[in-house]
Amino acid sequence: MPRVHPYLILTTVALLWAGNAIAGKMAAGHISPMLLTLVRWFLATLIVAPFALPHVRRDWPLIRPRLVYLSLLGAVGFASFNAIFYLAANFTTAINITIEQSAMPLVVFLANFILFRTRVAWLQIVGFAVTLVGVAVTTANGDLTTLLSLDLNRGDALMMLAVLFYGGYTVALRFKPPIHWLSTIFVLSFASLAISIVFAGIELALGLTRLPDLQGAAAALYTVIFPSLIAQSLYIRGVEMIGPNRANLFINLVPVFGALLAVVIVGEVLHPFHIVALACVLGGITLAERGARRGLA
Repeated sequence: MPRVHPYLILTTVALLWAGNAIAGKMAAGHISPMLLTLVRWFLATLIVAPFALPHVRRDWPLIRPRLVYLSLLGAVGFASFNAIFYLAANFTTAINITIEQSAMPLVVFLANFILFRTRVAWLQIVGFAVTLVGVAVTTANGDLTTLLSLDLNRGDALMMLAVLFYGGYTVALRFKPPIHWLSTIFVLSFASLAISIVFAGIELALGLTRLPDLQGAAAALYTVIFPSLIAQSLYIRGVEMIGPNRANLFINLVPVFGALLAVVIVGEVLHPFHIVALACVLGGITLAERGARRGLA
């Protein structure tokens, strides 16, 4: 079987994650965000278990000494990121959510540079800067003075917090033990399920739980199959193939797919500042990826 190109793998991840933003927006008001997170990871763990458990048993000598570390990866990168993500969808648009995800490569870049002194080409720096402009324009809804006054929409602020969580998760993936990808997905999903029970319990205690209707159930089912199982598995593989800095750049394709899906499916309006932001995002990923390839040459 020919080897699948990492660019195709990571582009597919971006498309499926863009769909996650649409599902999160469609779930708003139809299922509460912490319950959605719990349903997502309960079903994802249940589905992957029969395929993963033989590999988990085989990999257990490598998993056991790193179980706490892997559990933290799942709690931060899967459950906490998703919980904040779905909460943000209740307060901002799907277009904003997908564009704001483009800040993830900047988080990964800074963390790798500060912690590991990862070598960076000057074109990568320019690319990250251009991408950051696009994210700032979106977060400010086209009015950069709101950033100066810290007058941000609650959903946009939550989304930037989610970005920090997933950026940290991406950097930490480099230290995962060399185990089968199904073992990784199962352990991380199980840890996500455990922390999701806590989140859902808090939501219930506060009287904020909303049981799903048909639309909420459909959105939850999408999040289980595509962003949880398929995209997360492909993303881990993509990071293994080309490294976290370059792999995380492809998250910048999420807003492109997300904007198109939001307009077509949700009926959101694409404003001029969104177009400017998308241009910055596409320009940033092009420059940064070109810089990365030259640095490896």
